[in-house]
Amino acid sequence: MAARAPGLMRDDTVYENEDVKEAIRRLPEDVRNERLFRIKRALDLSMRQQILPKEQWIKYEEDKHYLEPYLKEVIRERLEREEWEKK
Repeated sequence: MAARAPGLMRDDTVYENEDVKEAIRRLPEDVRNERLFRIKRALDLSMRQQILPKEQWIKYEEDKHYLEPYLKEVIRERLEREEWEKK
């Protein structure tokens, strides 16, 4: 984890359907752990009705779509499998 742990990223808040769950499972362990840390911290702050300090907010240009390549691969594989099963 970086020295300055950022706030939630866009991909941290994606609805977890089966495709997303599989994409998360395929993430490198360090990326998956960082995601889990951000989500747990957000839940903890929410329970305590606190806001993450502004200096820890993620900047728009830093908000990368870390899950997208994995999700695209999972969806492509699923569609391929569904197409194969039709035959």
